[in-house]
Amino acid sequence: KENALLIKSFQFALKIIELSQSLKEERNYEIANQIIRSGTSIGANVSEAKYAQSTKDFLSKFLIALKEANETEYWLILLEDEYLTDKEVETLMKDLKEIIKILVATTKSLKNKLSN
Repeated sequence: KENALLIKSFQFALKIIELSQSLKEERNYEIANQIIRSGTSIGANVSEAKYAQSTKDFLSKFLIALKEANETEYWLILLEDEYLTDKEVETLMKDLKEIIKILVATTKSLKNKLSN
């Protein structure tokens, strides 16, 4: 079975890698390094969760992915006015919001499961 979150986060990471390369070409190394770290970490943590040792471990990986998604959103907002077109921001934010929505729903469900 295909994992929609894993696919979305992988595709998002590819876009972030492209963005980071573009930023480096413009000599924006610091932001490029920050956004590539947080933007690719989302999918890495979702992928790592596949082999979690427990439900708590799975939840932990998803919560880390959610934190990384929120950090990535911060960097995109920071880049919005100076370095990205409205269309670029719109596309990346739409993808990121879909990922965040899935992560939030999943973590809420898991927290409820663990508290019962």
